[in-house]
Amino acid sequence: MPIYMWKGVNSYGEKRSGKVELANEAMVQSHLKKMRITPSLIKEAPADLFAKFAFMKPKVTGKDVVIFTRQLSTMIDAGLPLVQSLEILSEQQENATFKKILRDIRTDVETGTTFADAMKKHPTVFDNLYCNMVEAGELGGILDTILNRLAAFMEKNMALKKKVKGAMTYPIICICISFVVLAVMLIFVVPVFQKMFADFGSALPAPTQMVVDLSEFAKGNFHFMIGAVVVLVFAIKKVYKTEKGRERIDELLLKMPIVGLLLRRVAVAKFTRTLGTMLQSGVPILDSLNVVARTAGNKVVEKAVFRVTDSISEGRAIAEPLAETGVFPGMVVQMINVGEATGALDVMLTKIADFYDEEVDQAVENLTAAIEPLMMVFLGGMIGGLVVAMYLPIFSMAGAIGG
Repeated sequence: MPIYMWKGVNSYGEKRSGKVELANEAMVQSHLKKMRITPSLIKEAPADLFAKFAFMKPKVTGKDVVIFTRQLSTMIDAGLPLVQSLEILSEQQENATFKKILRDIRTDVETGTTFADAMKKHPTVFDNLYCNMVEAGELGGILDTILNRLAAFMEKNMALKKKVKGAMTYPIICICISFVVLAVMLIFVVPVFQKMFADFGSALPAPTQMVVDLSEFAKGNFHFMIGAVVVLVFAIKKVYKTEKGRERIDELLLKMPIVGLLLRRVAVAKFTRTLGTMLQSGVPILDSLNVVARTAGNKVVEKAVFRVTDSISEGRAIAEPLAETGVFPGMVVQMINVGEATGALDVMLTKIADFYDEEVDQAVENLTAAIEPLMMVFLGGMIGGLVVAMYLPIFSMAGAIGG
């Protein structure tokens, strides 16, 4: 549908302007009439140059969705109709991609589609978790409360991701820098020493000869080495996209020392917080578990949650099948068992999530504390080893002259 630009005056005599996506100008006039705006200008907006190039469109970030969710919750709580709230938020939105999505949702809601169904048409922005909770809020008449819970959940989830990314950034940067330094020394520095050693006319010590051979190999095969790294990264990504490949890689990650413990705690925190938030919002437990499984972010955890879902559908309680998966710690299973027995499972899940958020903080600190000395030893050993190997012939000559 075309997008129309309009200008006009509201019932208080205040000037207003905006854009709206409707089929024709008559519908725009009808729309403005409902908003009690007398139009002075209505014209079709120029075509969006980015519309034909999807890769050039700005992406909708998690922060955009969180801000939208909080603002919409406040507006609905204040008594504003949903359509009007969406109209206001779409006009205020600076992200062009998100603006168009909000306009599409508003148009769908205005024509009789439920808010949740309108959001389901945009799965890249509003996932299953979001849509299911909004649907529960619509059915229960507590949409503002649900949106507020959603915003809080998303903020905590984003904070959790930020912690994990922060923990992994330092070692990755250190490893990249170390390989760059190694490449520079082998390709540019070692050949200078190699030319000097050739003038000595004597046999080189074994460590020095090894470094010289490595330098010659790096110079002669530098492009092939870069190509091999690119192919390896591409192959890992390709394998990770397959069902079995992703499961195998996720399983290996969970078994890694230090990093595996961190990822396991992150998985538990995400599982318990997501499930607890959905149960608090009135989503049935089976529907909640299906959504939690699909948003787990780890194939091993996803399969474990699906097995739990199958067991619950057969009439079993949640704690026993959770213990059988072997993925969740015994303490988590016991606390969930207590929560289920007392009828306060959602509250217990939230407490577990809060506890594991703190555990993730501790795991990140431990990871950083363990990695820093390892990186120093690795970098020091690598650079120091090269320097010593290069100076060994000089030390040998100095000893011979002194003797």
